[in-house]
Amino acid sequence: MTQTYTAMSIAQLSTLIQSGALDPVTLMEATFEAISVADPAIFVALSKERAMAEAQASARRIREGRSLGPLDGIPIVWKDLFDMTGMTTTAGSTVLAREPAAVRDAVVVDALKAAGMVAVGRLNMSEFAFSGLGINPHFGTPENPHSTDVPRIPGGSSSGSAVAVASGLVPVAMGTDTGGSVRIPAAFNGIVGYKATRGRYPMDGVFPLAKSLDSLGPLCRSVQDAVWIDAAMRGLTVASIARRSLAGVHVVIPENLVFDGAEAGVVAAFEAAVDRLVAAGVIVSRTVIPAFDAILKLMASHGALVTAEAYALHRHRLESDDALAMDPRVVSRTRLGANISLSAYLEIVDARARLIAEVDSQIGDSLVAFPTIPHVAPPIAPLASDDALFVQTNAKTLRNTLIGNFLDWCGVSIPCGTGDADMPVGFLLSGPAGTDENLLSVALSAETVIRGDRL
Repeated sequence: MTQTYTAMSIAQLSTLIQSGALDPVTLMEATFEAISVADPAIFVALSKERAMAEAQASARRIREGRSLGPLDGIPIVWKDLFDMTGMTTTAGSTVLAREPAAVRDAVVVDALKAAGMVAVGRLNMSEFAFSGLGINPHFGTPENPHSTDVPRIPGGSSSGSAVAVASGLVPVAMGTDTGGSVRIPAAFNGIVGYKATRGRYPMDGVFPLAKSLDSLGPLCRSVQDAVWIDAAMRGLTVASIARRSLAGVHVVIPENLVFDGAEAGVVAAFEAAVDRLVAAGVIVSRTVIPAFDAILKLMASHGALVTAEAYALHRHRLESDDALAMDPRVVSRTRLGANISLSAYLEIVDARARLIAEVDSQIGDSLVAFPTIPHVAPPIAPLASDDALFVQTNAKTLRNTLIGNFLDWCGVSIPCGTGDADMPVGFLLSGPAGTDENLLSVALSAETVIRGDRL
């Protein structure tokens, strides 16, 4: 019964808990039992004492008819960027292990606690969130649970978040997304990942990477689960987002960049999902979006916005002995930010505003769709041993998703089938900044179609 409970969605567990058929304490005991035999690289630290106390409080409320809502008693785990009282936030790095423990929860941690959710612990990630692959030399690399041949990457930087959900340990994990760090691991692991518009949730108590790009979002088993988490993160007791008819919904598929070098299996799975959406009444048009190429050209000539801001954040570490204790790949990538001058940074910021306006004008109120990643999760071993391959693969993995961060989009990755080695493929549906409600309402209806009824 342990695996049955822990592999359920939020919606399934909520039905059992609210009806009295499942006690939150029993669920937490099952959760920790499942974790005890799982890949140890998934978690950085567990908060068992806190979790059991929160589960007991939830059980009392529900017995007494004082439920806080549909999330009361539901387990959640947090990427190692979110402050949790009494625990040190290490951001996937041993460098921060000597820092003082947090004296209060991050605002969003507190918000979900107020909704009755139970905090299980902290999850592994790419060091300082600066990689899309999820390889961590300090705490180990969580293995993608869908692989049946060789150990494959989980995707990053929210690696543990995706694997914890995909492995059936918890129904939801919280991640951050600066260049794809929610949507990439969600796609690689065959689950749903929702990246909210930057600023939709407060960032207080969340360790940053690049503040002009950082956003948050849940990794979970369904869009419905993401909608419930979204509401609670914004302090709402009831989700206001409802399903909308797919008839007449307009989706733009870019003809440039996002399919370059894509694996045949990824394209086939994506196009099959597009065909199903058209049959369900979605209007699809295909066009070139010139801004996509302009973004990569801008990065090539001026440097990446994330690199400039990451360097500013970590410069003091790179100039100290801390650099010797960091992942050399993170160090070398971050140091590239030293080559980005203030004038170049300001030119990037100006160009970003112009390109956002240009794309908003081009797509209007349409949604945009393309494969979350142009390839399935590759094997870990070659990437761990070959720096050049790591850099090349990391760039290709991040390419499609970073467009959304640069343009300030919201986005949700939904599983749409499998590609090479029978590994999951993600279908990324995105919308302009601030259109989260429209995106999620369409995604609620489109999910079963995109999946091909594989719920």
